[in-house]
Amino acid sequence: MPIVPSEYNPPFLFKNGHISTIYHGLFRKVDGLVQQRERLSLSDGDFLDLDWSFAEKQTRKVAILLHGLEGDARRPYIAGVAKLFICAGLDACAVNYRGCSGETNRLFRSYHSGATEDLAAVVEHILETKKYDKIYLTGFSLGGNMALKYLGEERSIPKEIGGAVGISVPCDLYDSLKQLSQPINFPYALRFRKKLVSKLKAKQMLFPQLISDSDIEKIRTLKDFDDIYTSRAHGFMNALDYYRKCSCKQFLPRIDRPVLILNAQNDSFLGQECYPKKETRENPNLYLEIPSFGGHVGYHGPKNITYAEKKALKFLQELN
Repeated sequence: MPIVPSEYNPPFLFKNGHISTIYHGLFRKVDGLVQQRERLSLSDGDFLDLDWSFAEKQTRKVAILLHGLEGDARRPYIAGVAKLFICAGLDACAVNYRGCSGETNRLFRSYHSGATEDLAAVVEHILETKKYDKIYLTGFSLGGNMALKYLGEERSIPKEIGGAVGISVPCDLYDSLKQLSQPINFPYALRFRKKLVSKLKAKQMLFPQLISDSDIEKIRTLKDFDDIYTSRAHGFMNALDYYRKCSCKQFLPRIDRPVLILNAQNDSFLGQECYPKKETRENPNLYLEIPSFGGHVGYHGPKNITYAEKKALKFLQELN
C-alpha cells in the first residue's frame, strides 16, 4: 500500500525526539490497570509469564502485546495500550519474554528479536482456550520486529489472527545497532548494556560452565553482548548472523494480514533501512506511517494516551 500520511503534531517540547523517548521511557506513569499473571509452560521446560487485562464486558477479541528490549509487560507503554484496548472492548495479553518477568528463566537461552517460537506458543495457548475468535498483535521496538517476522515466516498463520501493529520497529537490526552505536545514543546503549550484563551475571550463576567472567568482561558494546551471548545461546554464528536472520524486513513481502508500521522520522534508534518503503509499496497488506515526530516509543499525546496507542486501536478496530 502507499505510505500513510501522518497527522501527528505534538506540543513543541515533544517534537524533540530525545525528549519524547526519555519522557515516555523514564517518567510516564499509567495508573489504574489491573493485570492478572498466568505462567505458560513451554515445551522445552522453560516458561513465559503472561499479564492479562480484561475488558469490562466479555469479548471474543484479544490483543497480544509485545514489549521491547529489556522491557516487561508492566512498562508504561504496554500498560498504556492495554488500558486503552480494554476500555475499547478488547482483552489484552501482555507477554513477558523469558527472563523479563522478574525471575530468571530456567534455560541458558533467553529471548531475542527473532524468537517467534515463543510468540507462536502464546498464540497456540490462547487458541486452546477457545475464548477468542480474533487475535491481534501489537509490538513495540524489538516486539514489533518479532511480530512482523512471525507473520512473514514460512509458517501457517492461524486464521484467527486478524492483523498487527508495529511501533518503532527496527526492521533492519544491524542498521538499528549502528544507530545505537552513535555517540548521540550512548546513554541509551549504556543503559541497555548494563541491564543485559546484569541479567547475564545472574544466568552465569546457573550456568557457570557456559559463561565465564572473562566473557562478561569483554562485553563493552551491544554488539559484544550479541557476539558473546545472544548468538551463542540461540544458535547463531555471531552477532551479524543473528541480525541478518532475524530482521523482519526480509519477511515483510510474505505478510498476508493487514499490518501498520509506525516509525517516527526522528527516532534516533532507526536508520534508513528501518523504514521499509519499497516493501510497503509492493505489499497491499502493509501500511507504513512515518511521522516527523515521536522519538522511540514516544508519541506524546493528551490525557496520557499516546498517538501510537490511539493509532493502533483505530487501525485494529477498522479491521473488524
